[in-house]
Amino acid sequence: MPMEDAREHQRVFVRQITRDDLRDALDRGAHDFFQKPTHVVFLVAIYPVVALLLSRLTFGYEVLPILFPLAAGFALLGPLAAIGLYELSRRRELGQQPSWYHAFQVLQSPAIKSIVGLGLILAAIFVVWLAVAWGIFAATLGEVPSSIGGFLSAVFTTAEGWTMMIVGNLVGAVFALGVLAISWVSFPMIIDQHVDVATAVKTSLRAVIGNPVPAVTWGLIVVIGLILGSLPLFVGLAITLPVLGHATWHVYRKLVSV
Repeated sequence: MPMEDAREHQRVFVRQITRDDLRDALDRGAHDFFQKPTHVVFLVAIYPVVALLLSRLTFGYEVLPILFPLAAGFALLGPLAAIGLYELSRRRELGQQPSWYHAFQVLQSPAIKSIVGLGLILAAIFVVWLAVAWGIFAATLGEVPSSIGGFLSAVFTTAEGWTMMIVGNLVGAVFALGVLAISWVSFPMIIDQHVDVATAVKTSLRAVIGNPVPAVTWGLIVVIGLILGSLPLFVGLAITLPVLGHATWHVYRKLVSV
């Protein structure tokens, strides 16, 4: 049954969904992408390029311990990176024929302050995650690696290395769940309804609380998609990111009714 928050300025309903709804959202997201893939690939081509540049610029032994947290942390910024895709799906849902430049019209949205505000929150969480990840490294392995081979050996063959991996992944999961909770439907709702950050985040939290299993399932889908997209030198993100972005729009439409 829908859950209503009477304190909202508008009557915002959050529905309960199932895994079948998530599957349908993924199908719709893939359809949005493959309908006009050249536009979307052009839009998100900069994402894997930036990932490669960051990896190359930071590839020094002194920052080697932070490379994996850096790559994993891109997932925290994914909801912000996909805002243009939400706009494309919104227009396509209205029966329009969007082109790539429509994705950038979100920059002229009446809710641009909310978009920037929530984006800054995600960016701050990303920075905090990197600091925490470095702290975990310092508390476990501690020593800056003298070579890539030495670092990998220390990670996989010592108790300290395994402790770093286990603790790091658990803490990273907490960060990921936190971002999922505040951003699952926030950006699509801001773009669609031009609401403020507080309303969007509150609605997203209600969606997660009301749909814990689908929410966690969706989080796992995103993580798996980003991992698969990252394997061939991040190039696969040019496919997985837009599909997940479009699918997130359709998840929002299934979850939220105003």
